Amino acid sequence: MKFHIGIFLIAVLTQAIFSNNQIEIGVDEQLGKNIPLEVMFNDENGNQVILSELITGPTILTFVYYNCPGICNPLMFELANVMNKSDLEPGYDYNVISISIDEFENPEKASVKKKEMLSGFDKEISPDSWRFLTGSIENIKTMTDAAGFYFKREDKELRHAGTLIFIDKDGKICRYLFPGYTESRGYGILPFDFKMAVIETGESKVSPTIARFLRFCFSYETEGQKYTLSFTRIFGAAILLFAGIFFVTIRLKSKKEIIKTR
Repeated sequence: MKFHIGIFLIAVLTQAIFSNNQIEIGVDEQLGKNIPLEVMFNDENGNQVILSELITGPTILTFVYYNCPGICNPLMFELANVMNKSDLEPGYDYNVISISIDEFENPEKASVKKKEMLSGFDKEISPDSWRFLTGSIENIKTMTDAAGFYFKREDKELRHAGTLIFIDKDGKICRYLFPGYTESRGYGILPFDFKMAVIETGESKVSPTIARFLRFCFSYETEGQKYTLSFTRIFGAAILLFAGIFFVTIRLKSKKEIIKTR
């Protein structure tokens, strides 16, 4: 009887701690699933484009907005920095697509942001290797929902997380890369992680990363727009672990006592 009560308590704790079904702001990985490729956007030149025309190989997808006062600029600058350092060639080994999640932004804003990003490269890269798109809220939501990227408008700002999503030529989501963050250095992307993500995406290899564990241990802080260590979750997981060990130990001792009395 005690054993069954223990199992019940562990199940309840597991549900309470690991439940992640109601994400309002953040990322719910959709690894192995496909994003819709027949969605139309406007590019930085004001031309209408369909994603299937742009995604022909490994592609890094970022959801940002160009007037973002928070994490978007540091994220894009760090992406440009790691692209600059990598021996992989943009436009040949991979492409990048940034989609604005603000339906009120237009191609002019996208064009300004593109020039700003490309001007920081030490090496010459093809303008077509990094596209900056805008679109309707319906098409934006179609894409973000498919990728498990959730954001919320608050007054004039959009609250959202920051991640790089790697998709193969068929639109399959192969990996999510969450840049590390420190107060002193801001966002950081390891060149090795970046390179491996591109290479494995080129092979259509779905690769879960440590990010799932990190998202359990960290909570997204909308005020500071970064991930912070969640002691509540870690403490809850520790309780769950010790509860499991405790009830398994009791069960094993009970079995030994029954055997001895026979």
